[in-house]
Amino acid sequence: MAGCSYGRLLLSVSHGSRIPPRKLAGVPAADEPANRVEEVLELLRSSGGRVTTARRQLLAALFDAPAHATAEDLATAVQERAPEVHISTIYRNLDELERLGVIVHTHLGHGPATYHLASASHGHLVCEICGTTIEAPPVLFDQLSREALARFGFEIDPRHFAVLGRCKRCAPG
Repeated sequence: MAGCSYGRLLLSVSHGSRIPPRKLAGVPAADEPANRVEEVLELLRSSGGRVTTARRQLLAALFDAPAHATAEDLATAVQERAPEVHISTIYRNLDELERLGVIVHTHLGHGPATYHLASASHGHLVCEICGTTIEAPPVLFDQLSREALARFGFEIDPRHFAVLGRCKRCAPG
């Protein structure tokens, strides 16, 4: 998905059409009321996506998870509620939810990919010394995005990767 702001995204859905961003504004942030899973499921239904028990449990785990959960973290949470759900089902559902624009995955350094809701999209700064992760607002990457597009015709997606460096505490001097 191109761009660095959730509000500017146009997302492909299972039946091949595109949903304008205004329809996706209804995807709730992680701190909203308990009906948030049902709201996302309704968005999926209206976009041609299927609602399954595994997907429902995965969404509940995503809303309950810390900001950056791995597929294994999410599988553990889902399997506590529904032990019959296999990890391969988790991976397939994560891929589908990302394709539908509900979640995004990020690589934070050398570990496994982490997942979070697209409505809480942000960039990442990771200290290569202590591992501190700072959630950076998308606007921080706007100039970089414009420069990459202007100079190279390349659209970057800063939500997908982490910028490695040293935090204030670990920086020399």
